[in-house]
Amino acid sequence: GACIPPCPTGAIDNWRTVQRRDPYPVEAQLGWDSLPPQETMATTDDSGEPDEVRRLIEQAHAAVGDTVRAPASAETPSVNLYGVAEPLSAKVVGNFRLTDGSTSSDVRHIVLDLGAAVFPVLEGQTVGVLPPGVDGQGRVHHLRLYSVASPRDGERPGYNNLALTVKRVSEDHERRPVNGVASNYLCDLKVGDEVKLTGPYGNSFLMPNHPGSSLLMVCTGTGSAPMRAMTERRRRRRALKEGGDLMLFFGARSPGELPYFGPLTKLSPEFIDINLAFSRHTGHPRAYVQDLIRQKGEKVVRFLKDPDCYVYICGLKAMETGVLEAFADACRLAGEEWAAVLAHLLEGNRLHIETY
Repeated sequence: GACIPPCPTGAIDNWRTVQRRDPYPVEAQLGWDSLPPQETMATTDDSGEPDEVRRLIEQAHAAVGDTVRAPASAETPSVNLYGVAEPLSAKVVGNFRLTDGSTSSDVRHIVLDLGAAVFPVLEGQTVGVLPPGVDGQGRVHHLRLYSVASPRDGERPGYNNLALTVKRVSEDHERRPVNGVASNYLCDLKVGDEVKLTGPYGNSFLMPNHPGSSLLMVCTGTGSAPMRAMTERRRRRRALKEGGDLMLFFGARSPGELPYFGPLTKLSPEFIDINLAFSRHTGHPRAYVQDLIRQKGEKVVRFLKDPDCYVYICGLKAMETGVLEAFADACRLAGEEWAAVLAHLLEGNRLHIETY
C-alpha cells in the first residue's frame, strides 16, 4: 500500500489480492494488457490464521468490482489542476496548534490563501505539498499529500482559501527519532510564508449531496481532516435541513492530543453523535474507536443498513481491521449477516477507506 497515497490518477484503485505464498511473478505482470480476474480467497494475517474480515471484503469486491466510486450524488471533483512542474503558490494566513502544549503531539491547523487561483476542492480531496530543498542525495523532495480539512467554500466562506491538518513527525512507529520533512516544514510556517501546492487529487472519497444522506465517520489523529471538512459542510448548511444524521468515532491517546477537541465538544448532540476514544487518558480505562463502535452497536448497525448512509474511515492503517471487525461484531449481535451488509455497502459505493 505504500504507493496508494501519492497516486493522483486513481489507477491504484485497480488492485488484486493474492496469497503471499503464490504471488504473480513480475515477468508475468509486465506482459499483462489487463488485470486478471480477482479470485475469491481467504487471506491470512502474519500469524497464518484466516482473516475473516479480509475474506468477506474480497468476496464483496469480487461481486461488485474492485473500484469504489464516489457517492452518486457527490459533486464532480476537479483534479490535477496544478502539477509539480507548475505548482500553485499559496500564502499562509494562519497556523494554529490544535493539541495541548503539554503533550509531545504537535498537530497544526494551517490555513492557506489561494489568491486569485482557480483551485476548487471538495471535502475528502487531498492536495500535494512540495517541501523546499533537497534530500541527502541532492534530489528535490517529492510531494506529500494532505487531506483538506475545510469544506468546499473554504475555511473562511467568501474567501479563496483552504485548511490542512498536519502532525509534526518526530519519531517513527517504533519510536525511533526521525525528522519528517514535509510535516516539520508545514508546522514551522509563519503567516505570510508561501507554500507550493499541486492537485487537487481524489475522486472517490467524497461526501453525498442528496437530501437525507447520513454520514458514519471513524478516524484517528490527522485522519480527522476529511471528517472535519464534511462535518463543517453539514454544520454550515444545517438551516437548509438537507442532511441526514451524523455519527463520529474519533480516537487519540488523550484529550490533549485529540485535534479539534474543543470545537467538537461545542457541537450539539442533536446535530452529531460524537464518540471520543482515549487510549492513554489518566484515570480512565483504555478505549479505542472499535470499543465504542461495539458499545453503540445497535445504532451503528442502523447506519450501516441505511441505504442513504455513507461510511468513511480515515487514519492509521492499523485501525482498519479493528474497525471492520467491530462492524462485523455489531451486525452479529443485532442478528444481521455481516457479509450481506458489507456487500450492500460496497455495491452502493457507501464504504470509503483511506488509511496510511
